[in-house]
Amino acid sequence: MSDASGSALAEPRAPHPEADAKRPFKLGFHTRISFPTGRAADGLRDGIELFRAGEQLGYDAGWAYQRHFDNYLAAPLVFLPVVAQHTTRITLGTAIVGMRYEAPILMAEAAGTADLLTDGRLQLGLGTGMGGFDVVFGQPPNDGRDQSQAKLELFMRGIRGVPVGVVNEPAGPLTPGLELTVRPTSPTLPERVWFGAGSVASAERIAGQGLRLMTSTILTGRFDDYGVEQARLIDAYHDAHTGTAPPRVAVSRSILPTTSPELARLYAAYDHERRTQGPGASRPQGALDARTELSALPFTVSQTIHGGPEAVAEALLSDPAVAMADELIAFLPPAFDLAHNRRLIEEIAEMANGRLGWRPAEPPTDQH
Repeated sequence: MSDASGSALAEPRAPHPEADAKRPFKLGFHTRISFPTGRAADGLRDGIELFRAGEQLGYDAGWAYQRHFDNYLAAPLVFLPVVAQHTTRITLGTAIVGMRYEAPILMAEAAGTADLLTDGRLQLGLGTGMGGFDVVFGQPPNDGRDQSQAKLELFMRGIRGVPVGVVNEPAGPLTPGLELTVRPTSPTLPERVWFGAGSVASAERIAGQGLRLMTSTILTGRFDDYGVEQARLIDAYHDAHTGTAPPRVAVSRSILPTTSPELARLYAAYDHERRTQGPGASRPQGALDARTELSALPFTVSQTIHGGPEAVAEALLSDPAVAMADELIAFLPPAFDLAHNRRLIEEIAEMANGRLGWRPAEPPTDQH
């Protein structure tokens, strides 16, 4: 069982009634695209190779995080169209872009362009995002939630091709009063927008907006059973969902099937970091100092699920939130290098194929 600090699962829980090893679902991985100081170009190229490897292994999706002012990818809408030039099938997701610091019209233009360049493979995972940079981004300090929602509304209007304003004074050949819409737009992109939720209230809000639900490895509040509380959040989302597109849920878990003594030591060390440092665990050389006292933070971090492949699979099958997911996303330790990440996604795919009922997609025939 887990505790509120996110300790490793020692034994799987009893199977949840909805858990079904044969239920079809999509499998993705989540990467920070990290790099040591001075080696950003290498980290970005390694990120491209990781997506290529994931596609070869049959993964349905790859997701890249955004983090400002640190040794991680900051511009996923620039990065993912480049990945599209090296892949043919795997979907390309942002998980997450924090809306609080985005310019919604500029982001709508970038997202529409990126989706067209990726042949409609873009998955937009959005959220409020990490704070602390309000003054740097030219705004008064705030908690970001109301601001991110206002920006989300304008962004959604932009990618839907709905007028976002009018020309209010002569602008070159344009006359005042002319309606303005974002161009280019990609017609199906609005159906592929996800929003991150860490509470029942946020899940219900997302459902009312008709967006897809992305649950992370962090929940707002302190809970003894992470999976049960997250399942309650997913239930609330389904109950409140509106809109024409069907509801979809992605659930992230830190999944580390162990196949050697070396990996057992590596994964145990990562688990210890995560239990003691939470979001500050596994940071690349030169990253910003993120040390904090996890027990003092107002949220719960999910378990690091490590052990033999059979035990890891059983833990996932008995997780009530995973049982309700349309997509399971494997969260990769942020500081792992390309070799470790390639081995990890290979072993996750093998476990999921053999024990969870997932079926990999056919590898692409066109080699880039």
